[in-house]
Amino acid sequence: MAGPMERIQVLDDIEKDIITCLQCAGQALLELSKEKSSQKQAETNTSQFLRTLSQVETKLSDQINYLTQVSTGQPHEGSGYASQKVLQMAWHRLEHVRSWVNELDRLRASHLASSTRTNTSGVPNGTMTSSGTSTQ
Repeated sequence: MAGPMERIQVLDDIEKDIITCLQCAGQALLELSKEKSSQKQAETNTSQFLRTLSQVETKLSDQINYLTQVSTGQPHEGSGYASQKVLQMAWHRLEHVRSWVNELDRLRASHLASSTRTNTSGVPNGTMTSSGTSTQ
């Protein structure tokens, strides 16, 4: 892990690379605008521009990744929307399960209440024979 001064130095280097990019692009355009332009010189400036631009992109990506890790305390893993959606769906499933458990509890209570009423209504709890008499 680099210290703050090293980080600032890297940012200064990136800034210098950006200036080099702009200078190379300007020189390439200037060469192309001449009446007798040198294709080799324009290609050299263009390739230098592309090479430096690639370096700038890589260095800036490294800096962005570092800042993301520092600000969140962990590596960047993309948008938080997916995590938020997963959490929202989990809460929805939890509420759905709660409603089913409440419905099952209501049905159990209803069944217990009806079986208690049947047992206390004076009807014997035995089985009936084919002649209609109780086995108890």
